[in-house]
Amino acid sequence: MADLKIRNEKVAAEEKRLNELFFDLADDKKKVVSGLVTQAARLKILLDEMWIDISEKGDYELFSQSENQIPYERERPVAKQYNARDQSYQRIVKQLTDYLPEEKREAATTAALDGSDLI
Repeated sequence: MADLKIRNEKVAAEEKRLNELFFDLADDKKKVVSGLVTQAARLKILLDEMWIDISEKGDYELFSQSENQIPYERERPVAKQYNARDQSYQRIVKQLTDYLPEEKREAATTAALDGSDLI
């Protein structure tokens, strides 16, 4: 339960950061993007956690169907999930930045993806 509490705190902090990036949207657009912001924050935290696991244990593992079979390398499930979630995250960031005026899109995209704040 403690891990869930910590994860929820991280998600809330990321939601706050993303909301600050998109603070100047019109109120009607903010209502539309609020779900995207929440999902982007969740994905970002999950991706960060998965990245730590992949960095420590690698993308591949030795796997065998039985004790009699010679193990072979296979992509770890967490690496596959990471790639799928990263694609989802990229799509959500694209959707979010599409709501911004053209002149703010590139800076907001960069800030959203790399975890920085706009200057």
